[in-house]
Amino acid sequence: MRFKTYLGKEPRHADLVSCVAWHTTDEVLSCGDDHEVLVWNLVTNETTKLLTLANDLFPTDMHIFPRTSSASGIKKQIGGDMFIITTTDGKFHLINRTGRIEKSVEAHRGAVLAGRWSHDGTAFVTAGEDGQIKIWSRSGMLRSTLASNSFPIYSIAWGPNSDQVLHTLNHQLVIKPLQPNSKPLQWKAHEGLILKVAWNPSNNLIISGGEDCKYKVWDSYGRILYSSHTNDYPITSLAWSPNGEMFCIGSFNSLRLCDQTGWSHSLDKPETQSIFCLEWSSDGTQVAGSCGNGHVIFAHVVERRLEWKHFEATVRGRKTIAVQNVSNDLMENLDFRDNIIKVSFEYNHLIVVTSTQCYIYSTKNWNTPLIFDLKEGNVSLVVQAEKHFLFVDGQGLYIYNYEGRPVSTPKWPGMRTDYLNESTVTLSNDSVAIRNKGDEKVVHIFDVVTGKYIPDGKPFAHKMEVLEVALDQCGPASSRRLAFVDKNRDLHLLNIRVSPNAAKRIMKLGVMMHSIKWNDNSNMLSALQDGKLIIFYYPAVVFIDKNLLSLTVMQKDDSDFGKNPKIVSFVGNHISIRRADGSLVSSAVSPYPSVLHGYVSSHRWDDAVRLCRYIKDEALWACLAGMSISSKDLKTAEIAYAAIKEVN
Repeated sequence: MRFKTYLGKEPRHADLVSCVAWHTTDEVLSCGDDHEVLVWNLVTNETTKLLTLANDLFPTDMHIFPRTSSASGIKKQIGGDMFIITTTDGKFHLINRTGRIEKSVEAHRGAVLAGRWSHDGTAFVTAGEDGQIKIWSRSGMLRSTLASNSFPIYSIAWGPNSDQVLHTLNHQLVIKPLQPNSKPLQWKAHEGLILKVAWNPSNNLIISGGEDCKYKVWDSYGRILYSSHTNDYPITSLAWSPNGEMFCIGSFNSLRLCDQTGWSHSLDKPETQSIFCLEWSSDGTQVAGSCGNGHVIFAHVVERRLEWKHFEATVRGRKTIAVQNVSNDLMENLDFRDNIIKVSFEYNHLIVVTSTQCYIYSTKNWNTPLIFDLKEGNVSLVVQAEKHFLFVDGQGLYIYNYEGRPVSTPKWPGMRTDYLNESTVTLSNDSVAIRNKGDEKVVHIFDVVTGKYIPDGKPFAHKMEVLEVALDQCGPASSRRLAFVDKNRDLHLLNIRVSPNAAKRIMKLGVMMHSIKWNDNSNMLSALQDGKLIIFYYPAVVFIDKNLLSLTVMQKDDSDFGKNPKIVSFVGNHISIRRADGSLVSSAVSPYPSVLHGYVSSHRWDDAVRLCRYIKDEALWACLAGMSISSKDLKTAEIAYAAIKEVN
């Protein structure tokens, strides 16, 4: 993956450009020290002037009213798209889409260095040279002074639920809750002055960059997850992509694209001088940056690679995808009418979402995709299962089958689709599970066809916050199970079709687990535990005979995985793991448990016993013992228990 950058021949601004903001996915606003606010149309490549600020107004920051589902009702009340511009004379200005200044407010002594709308659009925050941070209502009335410090505040960011503000303080980062008398979280983050911070609501991670020429990734407790090497120049700008999968870093004549874990996808060296502000478009495919030499730089994410078995799909440009069949070297080029926003490739189907349509390709036929129109082109997530796929946009969550027909649209109270990601949404052939953002202990489990809660019309509530959810993919709907990791890093297995009062509805599989993935063609579960790879050959055995669980688990101790690895895929008997430095490590699993699952699902008990006798593996016998008890085949169970010396 890398950036493809576009830079005009001549700068459109006569002086340094200090800030940019996306109005729509095709329109960008920029303003600079030449006092002009320009509108860039990316379709026609035209630039028009929106307004000229007074000669004594030098802009420092600009932010457009957020385009989220919960904010749309507020947008009607305040009349269209408002944006704020903060300036060096201590004021902020509320400006409407036509370029009229609705309100100018004296906010700080000295320059106002940053101004940001909250995610829900109910308030905005400003920070100034005077060290103060102030919260304002959306009409520009002062609500409170959140903090007073002796150092200038260079950058601020809202917390995911808009109830905290992260700000810089010299070499330190501070998270300040909005509730009065609540204790702030403060830690030393850099050796030099911190210039920029960003906090992503989707993955709850923080990035910071400063004059020590480093950028760092933090969790919301101030624990460091990644620290970059020392760059050539100070980090002057950074921004998260909306879905939290990537971020970009701007410096003097350099633009870097990074994965959410910190490692670098690509580095460009455009002739821009310092990049002072970076902003992602709402669809997460392109970036605009304001440059010190009067240019506005645009960058598009290309060469995103996806693999499924012996196929590889690569996004070559804004509107083209190349698909290669590695087994016979056949190449297919797929061209689209509009810009590609999202691509997903699993279960022999390639899903391509553009700004207006969704294309469904089968690996058997690349010439005639199924196409249907989208209500909104802001798709932020696509999740696939064997028979269905779902996608999430700003308005809701939609489940379709591979013929392109809508199946259902599950809804729940207080639904916020902009916070959903791959860890918090999971789909199988008959069920869909979604971790709630408002209350992270709650998981909503719906039937795919009806869109109604299962099993009894209520969501599942765990005693701890849930971090990651995954539904198994095989077997009948009645035995569907949800694996999830909670805040303590405990891995649990939940029987989702069993009544909530059942004694064995939820069981614990292990501790200190992260990154879980089910196999695509049998119900084996992989997880990472302290740098070890754990494979549960038959996790459901925990509901049948808990003593067998330890016998059906395989561990791989591998120093190759490094720190903070992540399971990317578990297809067939191959597992792909992404290391913290971005490299992919492949690991193979024994093919026999998968064969055993196949025999048992088709009730071929004699073949299953024959396989176990041939392989002579205790783990296989233990799996067979659990499976036969579950299916009430006592003759096979007797043979299997005898083989693992558990006759009694």
